[in-house]
Amino acid sequence: MQHPTPHPTRRQLLLGSAAAALGGVAHAQAAWPNKPVTIVVPFPPGGGTDAFARPLFAAMTRNLGRQFVIDNKGGAGGTLGAGVAAKAAPDGYTFFMGAVHHAIAPAMYPRLDYNIETDFVPVGLISSVPQVIVVNPQKIQATTLPQLLEFIRKNPGRLNYGSAGNGTSHHLAGELFKLQTKTFITHIPYRGAGPALQDLIAGQVDMMFDGLGSSATHIKGGRIRAIAVASDRRAPGFPDVPSSKEAGVPAYQVATWYGLWAPKGTPREAVTAMQEALRKALNQDDMKGVWNGLGTETPQLWGDAFGGFVSAEIKRWAEVVKNSGAKLD
Repeated sequence: MQHPTPHPTRRQLLLGSAAAALGGVAHAQAAWPNKPVTIVVPFPPGGGTDAFARPLFAAMTRNLGRQFVIDNKGGAGGTLGAGVAAKAAPDGYTFFMGAVHHAIAPAMYPRLDYNIETDFVPVGLISSVPQVIVVNPQKIQATTLPQLLEFIRKNPGRLNYGSAGNGTSHHLAGELFKLQTKTFITHIPYRGAGPALQDLIAGQVDMMFDGLGSSATHIKGGRIRAIAVASDRRAPGFPDVPSSKEAGVPAYQVATWYGLWAPKGTPREAVTAMQEALRKALNQDDMKGVWNGLGTETPQLWGDAFGGFVSAEIKRWAEVVKNSGAKLD
């Protein structure tokens, strides 16, 4: 004899609804991001890292409906902020936006409280822009690289150059320039590219070897003059600025790149979700326009491939440090 299927009681229905609701909450909690995400930028506001971080993560805030917060922690050539980020909770809500400086640091600093290759998970390359030789137009009359070199050689030690700090790409780019051109310019380190640029504009320093991203708006505004980009070709968005190859110093090629890492132990799901969000933002037409205006193209280097690139850069800059004799002033 077939018995009728019993109808669920009200209590069973309520329990089932509660379980479904809890399952929905758990699923929502698992979706990344479900709260604000902190991006540690290891330099003060106004530098090259900021120039790329702020528009990028503003776009991601709009895309994902969650706040991406820039946390500037400047000092010690970007190594202080890197140390802070390395010790952050690996929960997928703190990421580190570093730069070429962090591939230079192992050769410049005898002790670091982090290891960029082992204490972080490589997420991806954000941008790569050539360095640009910029001068204060009121203090330096030269408009071409040959004119600048002529002045430096006739006035050894008279000019100085600002940098984002000891051991940064600005510092090493200057030392490499001096090595290759057999000239002497005094190094003046700052606590970030932003403060150094402000003093360049104000005439407190004569010149800089800066990342094109942070100098771009000041070049276009006429506050500083671009002499040449340290590349074998002209930069996107700056067709009037000659390359160092054109200007007669073909070996002088330096790029400032910016990348994103997560603290070691960050869930793979969060890293993958971040990569997908970055790809979407970087490939939007408006972001491509911003990147072009900052002198760069949209890179495609993710995860382990980005990690391998960083390892190669560490070896390259160690050789530059050794050959130039660069030291922490």
